[in-house]
Amino acid sequence: MEWSFRPMEVGDLPGLLVLQERGAVAALGKVFPQETYPFPRDAVRERWESELASQDMTSYVATAPDGRLVGFAARWEDEVMHFGTALETWGSGLATWLHDELVATYAPEVTQLRLRVFEGNTRARRFYERLGWMATGEESRTSFPPHPTLLAYVLDRADRHAARCGA
Repeated sequence: MEWSFRPMEVGDLPGLLVLQERGAVAALGKVFPQETYPFPRDAVRERWESELASQDMTSYVATAPDGRLVGFAARWEDEVMHFGTALETWGSGLATWLHDELVATYAPEVTQLRLRVFEGNTRARRFYERLGWMATGEESRTSFPPHPTLLAYVLDRADRHAARCGA
């Protein structure tokens, strides 16, 4: 499967919200029980609109050959802010490909990247750890109720490059 990677546009938001909601409900249903804390579609849409209007945030989408949106990623300075793929692509290699495309957008002098992931999202934690991300031990809370714990991770780009090149 060949995918494309491009900057996100406002016109991508309707499809993005569907994609993000489906993935979030599947991956985070125990973190955000849907009967009590349903996916906050309006708040998420407003956040994306604000971030797309910002000069500080850079957002991307991945599309399938037919143009269908299959993933998204956003970054701010040295931090990965948002990352996800369509539920039906899980296990296809798309997430690793999208991750690598996103990491490649950082300037070479940005040698260490950061992200936060929900403590209860074991699938995402395993994914990032497999790609060389290391937990820092730092914890914070999300702004979305019930305010679950986020764990901080870092990626040393030089270490990852050396490991991939066999050095």
